[in-house]
Amino acid sequence: MKAVSLASGSKGNSYLISTEKTKVLIDLGIGEKELLEKLETLKVNPNSIDAIFITHEHDDHIKGLSTFLKNYSPQIYIHNNSVDLANKKLKKSLKNEIVFYDEDTFNFKDIHVEQFALSHDSKHCCGYSIYSHDGKVSVCTDLGYCSSTALNNLKNSNLVYLEANHDVNLLLDNPNYPGFLKQRILSNIGHLSNKASSEVIESLAYNKVNQIVLSHLSEENNSPSLAYNYIKNELKNKDIIEGKNIFIDVASQYRIGTLFNITNKD
Repeated sequence: MKAVSLASGSKGNSYLISTEKTKVLIDLGIGEKELLEKLETLKVNPNSIDAIFITHEHDDHIKGLSTFLKNYSPQIYIHNNSVDLANKKLKKSLKNEIVFYDEDTFNFKDIHVEQFALSHDSKHCCGYSIYSHDGKVSVCTDLGYCSSTALNNLKNSNLVYLEANHDVNLLLDNPNYPGFLKQRILSNIGHLSNKASSEVIESLAYNKVNQIVLSHLSEENNSPSLAYNYIKNELKNKDIIEGKNIFIDVASQYRIGTLFNITNKD
């Protein structure tokens, strides 16, 4: 199984996960031109995208769907509570849609998919764990806090894309963000801070996770170097050494991320 971030941040999100038989996207929050250019770089035919799994209906996770679905026909998986708002925002009905519910898990070709609820100010938000015979990849962004349910779903993953949205002090000192927006981001239905992300990673380091990709970073209230170094130092204080006990990468808003080849730990 292979996994790569195509875009991660407030301007758009999409992750590609593939096996020998299956290619799926988690979200499509970037335009078709950008998507096609990145797929071409990766030597992936857009016609080979079998499915798109939607985390929630915010624009930075679905805005690329309308154009892409005019020319291609992937299966769309979306939670029952998100589908009406997504269709309203896209000004159309999703085609090839399959609606799932809170406790649903499902098989798609040669992968098994488990979705789990996340705390975010959308109609519904979920993370995904994708299983194949090679291992497990999880995507967990857009959450105000990490519940025990979400944490349990992330355990034993070969790779976790985990939100590290903001540095709390940068956010609080940002004159461009009004108070209500700061409070929304800091709330339990907002986004994970670097500190909160480090606490999740600490737990995962003791639960057979050795590769993290910090994701959905704010361009104004964080930076790749700040997030990486803050979390690295927080873990070091807990005797967890980055590069030894756990490996940390950072996803980009604009560039294709590291291409990970997942193999079963066993």
